Amino acid sequence: MGPWRCLLLLPLLAVALRAQQQQFMEYVERRLTLLEERISQWHDQSSRYSTELRDFKNQVLGMLETAEKEREAMRSEAESAAVRVDRLEREVDYLETQNPAPPCVEVDETLMEKQVATAKQRKNEKYTKLTDCSDTIASVRAMKILKRFGSTSGLWTKDAAGNSEKIYVFDGTANDTVYVFPRMREFTLFSATRKAARIKLPYPWVGTGHLVYNGHLYYIRQQGSFQVIKFNLANKTVVDSSVFPAEEQIPVFGLSPFTYIEVAADEEGLWAIYATKEDEKNICLAKLDPTSLDIEQMWDTPCPRENAEGAFVVCGALHVVYNTRLPSRSRVQCVFDVSGTLSPEDASLVYFPKRYGSHSSMKYSPRERQIYAWDDGYQIIYRMEMKKKLEV
Repeated sequence: MGPWRCLLLLPLLAVALRAQQQQFMEYVERRLTLLEERISQWHDQSSRYSTELRDFKNQVLGMLETAEKEREAMRSEAESAAVRVDRLEREVDYLETQNPAPPCVEVDETLMEKQVATAKQRKNEKYTKLTDCSDTIASVRAMKILKRFGSTSGLWTKDAAGNSEKIYVFDGTANDTVYVFPRMREFTLFSATRKAARIKLPYPWVGTGHLVYNGHLYYIRQQGSFQVIKFNLANKTVVDSSVFPAEEQIPVFGLSPFTYIEVAADEEGLWAIYATKEDEKNICLAKLDPTSLDIEQMWDTPCPRENAEGAFVVCGALHVVYNTRLPSRSRVQCVFDVSGTLSPEDASLVYFPKRYGSHSSMKYSPRERQIYAWDDGYQIIYRMEMKKKLEV
């Protein structure tokens, strides 16, 4: 091949090389594009899998947390059920004692008479005090009218044993909802209930004899017989209940026909003020165990029901407040000391300033030494002047 032929072939070879190079570059670009698409697809799938894995993890954690809460709730319900079964057994035992089955063996009448005599002796014997409280009310030192709220009859109070500043309001004499204000300020400043939380009770309450004590609400339920319900305010559950062991109960206060049991608190603990058809003229008193709601001791007091509008207990002494059917000045006119250290004759005659009508509730706070009263829809605080019983 001559030199001139080589010169002629060089341009053709250059064109062929350029064509091959162009094809190769296009091939490389196609492969790179395909690789980028696969990388992008992998990245999308990886992100989706990561999101799904994170969501699944959160879902599992939520399910585990819910399962733990349900386990705790079931454990609490089981414990509550055990307590209620125990209470039911005690109530059945009480009902059986009131309606005993015909005996299949001969009854020892001498032993029965001895047991009845022992029970009667225990019923009205002197009380062994748990504290060294020896104060009694000398007079009403001051009175503060907070506001007018709700119905003409009702109840408002604080926790008689705890340090909580919450205000609990029972509007009316029969309902199932309790208003809870966080502090006295919110209760005083706002006329509506928009600043109040609402607790809907599992059973409706009746009367104005309820009590908040050590984080629990003790309220009265009427279902044939009267029951004292112990309600935990923290977890909103019924802790215990007890049929009050008194037959043919009647309103405890002559001027408050809606209240059959008044649960009260003082320095000694919990008390129940009530009345029965057996001794319908006078008021009865019982010491309650706040844990089990058992009746520890009972007394027949000399305080009459007629013209009584309320009562409270201070240092183991029942103070009954009287008025007239045409409301005048309320006054403590009968005092019954379960320990026997204060005779009714030595007790001070305490007058409350005349305001509007008749008190539908009066709750003594042993922590603050004052009374939360509801007078014709007005909420009032009475600050008490105290003195020693020996100085009366």
